[in-house]
Amino acid sequence: MCGIVGYIGHRDAFDILVKGLHRLEYRGYDSSGVALVNGADELHVYKAKGKVSDLEHAAEGKDCSGTVGIAHTRWATHGEPSVRNAHPHVSNSGNLVIVHNGIIENFALLRDQLKQRGFHFNSDTDTEVLVNLIEYAQQTHHCNLAEAVRHALRKCIGAYAIAVLDQRDPRTLVAARKGSPMVIGIGENDSEFFIASDATPIAEYTKNVVYVDDEQIAVCHPGQPLDITDLRNQHVDVSVKTIDMDLDMLDKGGFPHYMLKEIFDQPNCLRDCMRGRLFAEDDMGGNDAYDPSTGYADPNVHNDVVLSAVRNNRDRLLSASRFIIVACGTSWHAGLIGKQLIEHYCKIPVEVDYASEFRYRDPVIYPTDVVIAISQSGETADTLAAIKLAKEKGACIFGIVNAVGSSIARETDTGIYIHVGPEIGVASTKAFTGQLTCLILLALALGHTKGTIDEKEYVDMIHELNAIPAKIEEVLKHNEDIRLLARTYTYATNFLYLGRGWNYPVALEGALKLKEISYIHAEGYPAAEMKHGPIALVDNMMPCLFVATHHKGYEKIISNMQEVKARGGRIIAVVSANDDEVSKIADAVIEVPDTLAPLAPLLSVIPLQMLAYHIAVEKGLNVDMPRNLAKSVTVE
Repeated sequence: MCGIVGYIGHRDAFDILVKGLHRLEYRGYDSSGVALVNGADELHVYKAKGKVSDLEHAAEGKDCSGTVGIAHTRWATHGEPSVRNAHPHVSNSGNLVIVHNGIIENFALLRDQLKQRGFHFNSDTDTEVLVNLIEYAQQTHHCNLAEAVRHALRKCIGAYAIAVLDQRDPRTLVAARKGSPMVIGIGENDSEFFIASDATPIAEYTKNVVYVDDEQIAVCHPGQPLDITDLRNQHVDVSVKTIDMDLDMLDKGGFPHYMLKEIFDQPNCLRDCMRGRLFAEDDMGGNDAYDPSTGYADPNVHNDVVLSAVRNNRDRLLSASRFIIVACGTSWHAGLIGKQLIEHYCKIPVEVDYASEFRYRDPVIYPTDVVIAISQSGETADTLAAIKLAKEKGACIFGIVNAVGSSIARETDTGIYIHVGPEIGVASTKAFTGQLTCLILLALALGHTKGTIDEKEYVDMIHELNAIPAKIEEVLKHNEDIRLLARTYTYATNFLYLGRGWNYPVALEGALKLKEISYIHAEGYPAAEMKHGPIALVDNMMPCLFVATHHKGYEKIISNMQEVKARGGRIIAVVSANDDEVSKIADAVIEVPDTLAPLAPLLSVIPLQMLAYHIAVEKGLNVDMPRNLAKSVTVE
C-alpha cells in the first residue's frame, strides 16, 4: 500500500528511483511521481496517473538530472486517483517536497489552521497539509529541516512514513515513520543513502540497512553517519542489519505473471520453510531436511521438529491457558486452520480474531495468553495495533511473518519466519502455504513438548509433511487441465465454495482468491451450512466448488453435492487421487495426492489458486495488480 523510494549520494537519482518504484509496484497503487533537485538546486516534480511507465513517459525529455530525489507510488486514501493528488507534494513556497505513506487523521483541523495563516492547497490530500505544516514550523521556529519535521509531527495524529527534501539544502534528506514501514540502506563509507518502504528497491545497491522505528527521524547526509533521533530530540543508537535477498526472486522467471510463478514456487518455498526445522529420516536412514548451516547440526536428530522459538520460550508457551490468533485476509484463513492444529495436537483452546475487530471490541486478555500474529508483510496496520494492545495486557506475542526485520517481527517476543521469499503478486499464494506450514510445525513441536501428541502420529506427520512439496509438484502438473477448465467458468458472476473440517478454511481462501483477481463474487461456507441460506442461490448459473478430499466428513459432503445437483447446480470438486464417488456427481474433478487430514489444505488449496488465476487471465484482467487492492495494508 503506497511505496516510497528516496536516494541521496553521488549517482544519478532518477534511474534509481524509477527502478525502485517498479520494484514496489506489487504493493498496489493508482498514480506515481518523482521529485529531483538538480545541480543548480532547482526542484523538478513529475507525476502521472496510472502506472510507473506512465510516469516515465511524463518525464521523458525533461530535466531529470540530480543526485538526490524522492519518489512515490500512491494508493488513494484522501482524494481520487489523479495527477493533482499524486505525490510528491510541494509546499506553498516551492522549497519543500514530500512523499508520504499512511494517514494523518487530524489533517482537516490542521488544514483549517494553516488556511487561517494564509496557506492554500491544490490537492485533496492529507500529505499536502503535512508538507505545509513542516514549512510553517520552519518559518515559525527558524530551524533546519529535521527540526521542522519534528515540530510538525508532534502535532500529527495518525500513521506516517515520510521523506522530505528542501531544495535550498540538497545535501540533506530527512525521513521519519510512525506505524508505516521504512528502511534506510547505507552505502559504503556512508557515501550514499537509500530510503524505501521495504528492502526490495535497496537490495541491489547495499546489504546494510537500518529499520526505522516508530516516532524516529532519520537525517541522511552523504559523508556523515546516519543520524536518528526521536520526537523528543533524543539520539537513538543506529542498529545496522544485513539483508539477504535473492534478487532473482523479484523476477518472473519466464512465467507470464508473478502470481503463476509464485504458485509454482511453492514446493521449493515449503522446503525452505521446513529446512533446519523438520528432521525426517528417510527409508535409507538419511535425514532429508537436515541442514548443518542452521545451528542444529546434530546428525543424531531424526523424526523431530526443532523450533528455536519453542525451545527458547518453552515455559511461557507450555503454561499458556489460551492462544489467540490475530490476522487479516488470507492470514486469517491460515489462522483458522492453525486453531484446529493447536487444539488437536496441543489440547489448548484457541480463538481466531480479525485483527481489525480485535482491537476495538475491548478484548479480554490475560498475561497467561499467547497471541499469535500472522502477516505476510509484517506491516499490516490492524495486526500491528492488535499485538501492541495485547502486549499492554501482558500477553506473550508470537509472530509468523515473511518479511525479515518487519515491524511485527520487531514487536513480537518470539516467532517464526516463513522464509518463502518476496511475494510480489497481490493475491497471496505461497505466503498462505508457508504460514500454514509454520503453524503445523508449531503445533507439532509444542504438542510433542507437552506430551499431548501420540508418538506414532508425530512421526507419521513428520514423514508426510516432508513429502508435501513433492506432492504439490504433482498437483501443479494439472495446470493445463485447470486452464482449460477455467474457460468454462468465465461467464459466472457468482461462485460458491464449500468444504468441511480442515478444508472449510480452504474454501474461504479459494473464494477470496477468485474475488481478488477475477472480480467474480464468491463466498466460502462450511458445506453443512449451505442448507441454512446459500442453497437458495443455487441454479445452473451458480457454480459450486466442493473441497472434498477423502477424510472425515467425506460421505456427508457427497450428500451436500447431491443437494446441489438436485437443484441444477454445476459442481467442480477437488478430491483425493483415485476417487470414484464424486466423479459420478461432479461436472469436473481435480485430483490431488492423498495425505493425512491435517495436511490436506496444503494440497487442496493449490488447484483453487490455479483456477482463480486462469479465470482472471481468460477475462483479460491484471492478475498481479488487481484493482483497488494493495499488497501491504499499512492503513486501517
